[in-house]
Amino acid sequence: MELLRVPALFFGLAAGLRGRLYDRGWLPSAGLDVPVISVGNITVGGTGKTPMVLWLARELQERGLRPGERLPSDAELCAEFGVSRMTARNAMQRLAEDGLVQRVPGRGTFVVTPPSHRYADRLMAFSHEMERQGRTPSSRLLAREIRPATEDEAKSLALRPGEPLVLVRRLRRADAVPIAFESAVLVGRTADVVMAADLEAGSLHEALAGAGLHLRRGNATITAEAATPEDARLLEVSEGDPLLVERRVIADVHGRPIEATESRYPGDRYALDVRFEVESGPPDRP
Repeated sequence: MELLRVPALFFGLAAGLRGRLYDRGWLPSAGLDVPVISVGNITVGGTGKTPMVLWLARELQERGLRPGERLPSDAELCAEFGVSRMTARNAMQRLAEDGLVQRVPGRGTFVVTPPSHRYADRLMAFSHEMERQGRTPSSRLLAREIRPATEDEAKSLALRPGEPLVLVRRLRRADAVPIAFESAVLVGRTADVVMAADLEAGSLHEALAGAGLHLRRGNATITAEAATPEDARLLEVSEGDPLLVERRVIADVHGRPIEATESRYPGDRYALDVRFEVESGPPDRP
């Protein structure tokens, strides 16, 4: 049976951090997030939730609740954790938006089986995403180097051509099955962190956050492409097979581009769910 797997946005947050969050003034109106993408506009962290909301979601994860089990009510969370009703409500809403719980009016909030697809307006660490689905993630580091930016890379990251940047290429797996071939370039000031980080067992974004580089939001495009010979070899598909290709640029909390990444997924192993609103036309048109 699958356990509830809340997206582990801040694995380093511990219970003792709660007081420090209040001391620093990071109250529910602040808004410090972690990676998420939207088709065209990525919001890193998702819905503007604060560290307190994310901490509370993490606390609920550690209870290991199973699908069908009821979560505490907002009032119970307020009494147990000493948080405001708004924080409790936002934490539950965050889990509901991620498809991990369902709020039933008059009955409460219940754990549901995590979705197998990722919403296109959310980007979380690959390892956390696979763990949420009950799968075992792993990564193989293919390349990591500092080199001059090409003209296209410089344009994406607001650099001058030739400025140093860091290249990272990884093969991402779930249950030993290749899921994504990723190529990322990051601005030169991340070099010390990226070159020292454990990028096979650890998270790139967590390493950046640990160094004070908090990613916030960005832009993404999603296309379909045929597998190249390199794709075929790494992803264990046939040359020409359809791939889902996602290209994104993510900025920090100050709006400065930090990372440009291309992720290439086999079309039958990964999908992005899209939420949208229907735009109303003129009254005289259907």
